[in-house]
Amino acid sequence: MWPVFLLLAPLPWEDTSLTPKALPHQDLPTLQIALPGVVQATYLSNGHLEVAHVVLEVEAKGAKAEVLLRLAQKAAEAAWQAHPSLSEVDLSLFAAPYRGAETLPLFTASVPKNRAAEFFALREARGYDRLWLNPGTASRFAPEPILEDRPRPEGPVSFRAKERATQLLQSRMGAKAGVIYHGNPNQPLAALTFDDAPHPLFTPLLLDLLRRLEVKATFFVIGRNAEAYPYFVRDMVEAGHELGNHTYHHVRLPKLSLEEIKQELLRCNEVLATITGEVPRYFRPPGGRYSPAVIQVARELGLTTVFWTDDPGDYAGLAPGVLERRLEAHLRPGGIVLLHDNVVATLAVLPLFARKAKERGLVLGPVGALPLARR
Repeated sequence: MWPVFLLLAPLPWEDTSLTPKALPHQDLPTLQIALPGVVQATYLSNGHLEVAHVVLEVEAKGAKAEVLLRLAQKAAEAAWQAHPSLSEVDLSLFAAPYRGAETLPLFTASVPKNRAAEFFALREARGYDRLWLNPGTASRFAPEPILEDRPRPEGPVSFRAKERATQLLQSRMGAKAGVIYHGNPNQPLAALTFDDAPHPLFTPLLLDLLRRLEVKATFFVIGRNAEAYPYFVRDMVEAGHELGNHTYHHVRLPKLSLEEIKQELLRCNEVLATITGEVPRYFRPPGGRYSPAVIQVARELGLTTVFWTDDPGDYAGLAPGVLERRLEAHLRPGGIVLLHDNVVATLAVLPLFARKAKERGLVLGPVGALPLARR
């Protein structure tokens, strides 16, 4: 059963940290932390665990690693004092003034309760594998809040017409070279995918739910999010999930030059390879916006572009019941479900959706396990 929270605050644009989704409809409970520089302190439960995310802004001048560590330790301690039942406290320290997704943090850390003593004992910002210090990485683009609803080809009229026709026939046509629209409708499997990972509040809750449900999924990862929260990416891989490329910045690719498109995909590949030792096989363009150049670059980099058959619009502030009905209505063999890892309602309905799939004899899994129809 989901806990009832009494202290609610609207989730502002900035609360998404590096996740470029503006989700002002979400209400999250807040922690009262009396420390200077606290921008927000929110927490959430998946019915089993409670996780908090504390965001602080600090003066970049003189913000040495040890200073950032001390601030993070104080914030984590204050979070547990305010809410002792927390299972984990995650921290993001940004240079003032805090501008949300426009900049990368200076410091991040994830502190599960069973490792709190180890974190609090640190005297230097090293020797703890759930801590990240920005080595000076900067972003060229600000992430764009591009919401997916359906794959949207952009470019010549002939290309758009051909792609739309292919999408309409995707369940019968099978896999196109380098592109997946649909799995095999004659096999009882459906792919479960999550866009925009990782998120310092939602990702640990989602991974815990998937573990309890014994379900594997594909996470389409934004490179800059992965760079700032590498430990969550490692958690995904260790749990047996599959990683996909969702660009480095989360920008609409068709407006970029061929070289800029390549750098978006290549930079995300490089970040994930540095963290996990493996280059992803799959790619999903933000917002489903793509062009001949986007498909071409992805193929040249050895990436298969993955679209979807089922987007219930979990980002749109739907009530859990509505989201559940939308998911069930489109659940089908060979389907590809698109969800996001930063939505409260998604956490609420996921157990029900997994149960419904099982009742229908469908196995939910990653894209890589999805048999493809033959053309």
